[in-house]
Amino acid sequence: MEYSIETRCQHLQGTDINEHYGAVSFPIYQSSTFAHKGFGVSSGYDYSRLQNPTRDHLEKIVAGLEHGTDCIALASGISAIGCVMELFKPGDHVLIDEDLYGGSIRLFREINRKNGVEFSSAPLHEAAVESLIKDNTKAIYLETPTNPLMNVTDLRKLYGITKRLGILLIVDNTFMSPYLQNPLDLGADIVIHSGTKFLAGHHDAIAGFIVVKDPALSERLRFLFKSTGAGLSPFDSWLIIRGIKTLAVRLDRAEENAHRIVDFLKHHKHVTRVLYPGLRDHPGYEIMKEQARGFGAMITFDVPSKEFAVRVLENLNIILFAESLGGTESLITYPVTQTHADVPPEILERNGIRETTLRLSVGIENVEDLTEDLRHAFEAASSYI
Repeated sequence: MEYSIETRCQHLQGTDINEHYGAVSFPIYQSSTFAHKGFGVSSGYDYSRLQNPTRDHLEKIVAGLEHGTDCIALASGISAIGCVMELFKPGDHVLIDEDLYGGSIRLFREINRKNGVEFSSAPLHEAAVESLIKDNTKAIYLETPTNPLMNVTDLRKLYGITKRLGILLIVDNTFMSPYLQNPLDLGADIVIHSGTKFLAGHHDAIAGFIVVKDPALSERLRFLFKSTGAGLSPFDSWLIIRGIKTLAVRLDRAEENAHRIVDFLKHHKHVTRVLYPGLRDHPGYEIMKEQARGFGAMITFDVPSKEFAVRVLENLNIILFAESLGGTESLITYPVTQTHADVPPEILERNGIRETTLRLSVGIENVEDLTEDLRHAFEAASSYI
């Protein structure tokens, strides 16, 4: 029997709780190494850089939630992206979305390009993608929705191109989580997560995930993972397991709050732009309805000036001015100096990330308290109009 995703967040199918003395909370195997039963006889675990029972349990959970056959848990989302990029050799070309998390862009520009991998970018949600494919193109890499501009790309349509041309489709699914979207079902070859965000959900652990279906791809990535050595620790693995248990209820509440806050922002006189894929006039609204089970809890909006934005950040009391997203607490970010600080100004300008842009990760607080917090901050900033 295939259980619902809410149940699968609690229970890993095919496991026997009695194998771990009936422990309801999966044990933390805080061991760097494992003894062999005899020469050539292994328990299945040798050294925690390679495999660890707590991490293995987490990997099976995330693989199941994403409908993959294998998942690799790493020390951060960036380490997950870095491991995937090791699939490519000097001279290979990767087509990336123009709007991505700034840390991804920094990794591609400063590390992977130095190692001989070629990158080009385009707004994949509206570009004639096939015309951008080169003879040496090996993969397309994107987020949907994108960070922070909430652009939505039709993954099924993109898969039609990548399958025919024999190139990889790599999707960062952090903003949606497997609770709301499963890119492997839509044709992706590799799904990446910053597990720090919605999967962990409590701003207390950093993690990354790579999920695949293809056995050959799994084998290659596991070799790269073993060789580069960025495995998630047992304790952090346990924290993510614990976080996933509330993934469904957290996202249900956070998305419900997000819809209410979007409505508040849309009707506020000091808000000049609201980007949220759950808005009916959003260009990606219909695509989201087709390929996701919700619209998420991330909102981007603009205010009249940089000075106004700064005053908003300084006058919020409940919503915390901090990087990251996806936790129980609401966080607000100033992309130009935080998440996208290393993105060249010309790219920021071309993408529409401005000094007036704010990104809000909606948490699970009382929504009336959140809207009142925003209202108070807007009033305090109104003298800067």
